[in-house]
Amino acid sequence: MESLKLGSLEVWPPVVLAPMAGITNTAFRALCREQGGGLFVCEMITTRALVERSPKTLKMIRFEPDERPRSLQLYGIDPVTVGRAVRMIAEEDLADHVDLNFGCPVPKVTRKGGGSALPYKRNLLRKILREAVRNAGTLPVTMKMRKGIDDDHLTYLDAGRIAVEEGVSAIALHGRTAIQHYGGTADWEAIARLKESVPEIPVLGNGDIWSAGDARRMMDETGCDGVVVGRGCLGRPWLFADLAAMCEGGDARLRPRLGEVAATMDRHATLLAECFESEPHAVADFRKHVGWYLKGFTVGSALRRRLATSETLAGLREGLAELDADQPWPEGVDVPRGKTNPRDRVHLPAGWLDDPYDLAVPSADAETDTSGG
Repeated sequence: MESLKLGSLEVWPPVVLAPMAGITNTAFRALCREQGGGLFVCEMITTRALVERSPKTLKMIRFEPDERPRSLQLYGIDPVTVGRAVRMIAEEDLADHVDLNFGCPVPKVTRKGGGSALPYKRNLLRKILREAVRNAGTLPVTMKMRKGIDDDHLTYLDAGRIAVEEGVSAIALHGRTAIQHYGGTADWEAIARLKESVPEIPVLGNGDIWSAGDARRMMDETGCDGVVVGRGCLGRPWLFADLAAMCEGGDARLRPRLGEVAATMDRHATLLAECFESEPHAVADFRKHVGWYLKGFTVGSALRRRLATSETLAGLREGLAELDADQPWPEGVDVPRGKTNPRDRVHLPAGWLDDPYDLAVPSADAETDTSGG
């Protein structure tokens, strides 16, 4: 297995933490980085908010002093704004790597022509990628995308060739369409086809990696150059230790007892308090992680509820202390986490599918209130 080469950057092991809105802040990235090497991407931010220097956005792209390489994902729909944002990152040394998101499937984004809807407009995609690469200087620019809008409107092979022609350093493909959202099964064969189509640059596979064994199978079956892990590490930052061992040729797998999980939960919440500089904010934000950490463990409903509604770190720790510390890691938990339901349809702007080559730029409000995908 070789290192992942992104321009002048070399990443080992070839494992990427996917940017997840509300998840991959400095606290969660720190937990994952402690387990093993790789590329750990911060939460996705919009190009418009960055160039307008939104205080909230500038705070979101904070990196720890020892965090290298610093990886930042942008979401943008206007070539000029994307170019300005990338130039700002390069000139102000805000990150070492820029990823562009064309995978977001949520209706509030696709109905305005953004996210996974955008690659259907081939010329618009090309112009965005050209402006990003042209303004990046020495920073590698990569992109993440889905197979397409639905099975009748697949875009990933065309988008892959456009990316190569415009100088993109690597492509990550989530093996689902927008209409699948996070439901069904990821199409790993599509990852293999993309790898065959763009042999010039690395291709990363994304989708249904719940264990290091899944990552190994994906790389063996598709020939991809690395893996992107998203929902599989929710409540399981130690998955990156398993992935590092796998990349070194081992098959060791961490199976922490509930006491070790509780200690990680405590540390996660404490890191969030440092990240947000607010204990109430941190504890409230941590609530969504409780179910993921405790998945499969035998924990009474009353205690689960207390942990998920804690208002202070002290209260959270009191509940964690009541967990059965010796309870072993449960079997059968390497399964989907987070949202899994497909969509009935993909919401798109009127007439969006009429011409795949027009250069109509979506309205600016396509960049408001987005989330990754």
